[in-house]
Amino acid sequence: MLSDIEIAQKAGMKRINKIAERLQIPEEYLVPYGHYKAKVSLEYVDSLKNRKDGKLILVTAITPTPAGEGKTTTTVGLGDALNHIGKKAIICLREPSLGPVFGMKGGAAGGGYAQVVPMEDINLHFTGDFNAIGLANNLLAAVIDNHVHHGNELGIDVRRITWKRVMDMNDRALRDISVALGGPGNGYPRQDGFDIVVASEIMAIFCLATSLKDLKNRLGNIVIGTTRDQKPVRAKDLKVHGAMSVLLRDALAPNLVQTLENNPAFIHGGPFANIAHGCNSVIATQTALKLADYVVTEAGFGADLGAEKFVDIKCRKAGLRPGAVVIVATIRALKHHGGVDRADYNKENLAALEKGIANLERHVNNVRNHYGLPCVVSINRFNFDTPAEIELLKKKMAHHEAPVILATHWSDGGKGAEEVARAVVNLIEKVPSDFKYVYDDAIPLWDKIRTIATKIYGAADVTADAKIRGQIKKLQEDGYGSYPVCVAKTQYSFSTDPQLRGAPSGHVINIREVRLAAGAEFIVMVCGDVMTMPGLPKVPSAEKIDLTDDGKVVGLF
Repeated sequence: MLSDIEIAQKAGMKRINKIAERLQIPEEYLVPYGHYKAKVSLEYVDSLKNRKDGKLILVTAITPTPAGEGKTTTTVGLGDALNHIGKKAIICLREPSLGPVFGMKGGAAGGGYAQVVPMEDINLHFTGDFNAIGLANNLLAAVIDNHVHHGNELGIDVRRITWKRVMDMNDRALRDISVALGGPGNGYPRQDGFDIVVASEIMAIFCLATSLKDLKNRLGNIVIGTTRDQKPVRAKDLKVHGAMSVLLRDALAPNLVQTLENNPAFIHGGPFANIAHGCNSVIATQTALKLADYVVTEAGFGADLGAEKFVDIKCRKAGLRPGAVVIVATIRALKHHGGVDRADYNKENLAALEKGIANLERHVNNVRNHYGLPCVVSINRFNFDTPAEIELLKKKMAHHEAPVILATHWSDGGKGAEEVARAVVNLIEKVPSDFKYVYDDAIPLWDKIRTIATKIYGAADVTADAKIRGQIKKLQEDGYGSYPVCVAKTQYSFSTDPQLRGAPSGHVINIREVRLAAGAEFIVMVCGDVMTMPGLPKVPSAEKIDLTDDGKVVGLF
């Protein structure tokens, strides 16, 4: 069996101008990065604003497991399938972070015969967007310390600087550090730390901005800390937001690539859904909607994290309205939620499957009843899935008004997801949606997080110590109460305990940290033990990735 990278390296890619031709994008509006990837100029993007939008399809999944579910693979396969049945479709994905690429999770270009290419480029440096985001973030960090060093005219309280440096790599040693050691010439010593690039507020702003003007305004509104009398200090007070915008100017244009079947794909932006809002850029999604009849996008991790933030943050901010949702699962992942260990995933176990289906049922309930959207369940089929397991799954899900469809796009490409494509089109054309947010803008911040926890996570309540409650109260009083909430927590459970599988109820969500993202216009509430700078596993993927003497990349999934 060929690996993902071997399949991708055998792909018959078309030059990117040919892919653009299918979308009727004139070549003069392409900024090519080699032969097979390009940015579409913001000038062209702006020219599309009066066109009618196509239909938006969201791909999400059950709670992630070590077995893997294939959400990105399904997004690519569904896009290919829609084109295969005669629809004009584009997929919109996030760019992979190098942290997971060299760590444990892997890349984000799909898999098997449902991939976007050039796979090595996409999973590595791509068009340099993440580098630009990291530089803009760290420019602000440098200017903050420089301002303090040269007299601190703004009166920044160095004990209350909240802005962190970032790098796009998992490095636990950088979570908590001391900076400016070595004497007065090196600045004012203080405790600091790094986040991973995808957790940066710059990444969130980048993905939510609708234009260069909007980008610059949002960057200027970033709150980096407070003065000694606790008044906010913003990036525009440091007069650095213009320079940050310059670093991000070229990156803001969406990236155009292709699938293995030579269908168009926009890959742009990449916030994690367990610590950020987990969606590709608004600019890419809106551009795709102007160019196609159907746009397939994904939200990170499960429908409790990524899909909730897609609805309550991205759709709310950008005015997007999805027409249907695809929830991805595998039978072996459902058995994991039923208590099966990884070594036994491929063995028939009806009791564990029946127990684990509760996880899928909750996600379907959330999508249908709390987001108000019709949905299809797409099961990535494996050879070891037994007829009895398939029958049990369909029987258990029969009353949920969410068709369960087996798909084989990993091995068969777009034709393996044709049934899913037809079902989704049928939903959009015949089943009206009742799209809604999980909470109203006007309710207090505390009620927003509590509503998410009780409605979506099945929790009994939300807790926080007096300090955190005080911070939330102050944010409310300072005028940030209308902002949506971005929950940062483990992706592996509805609870904050990654070991608690299935569909737990009655647990308590504890908030241990609150962060204001004034430029992105949301409040991050960090729950449980989730880290905004991940670490590498004992055996990182980097050990398997190599370069042959003739320059060929190997071991990249």
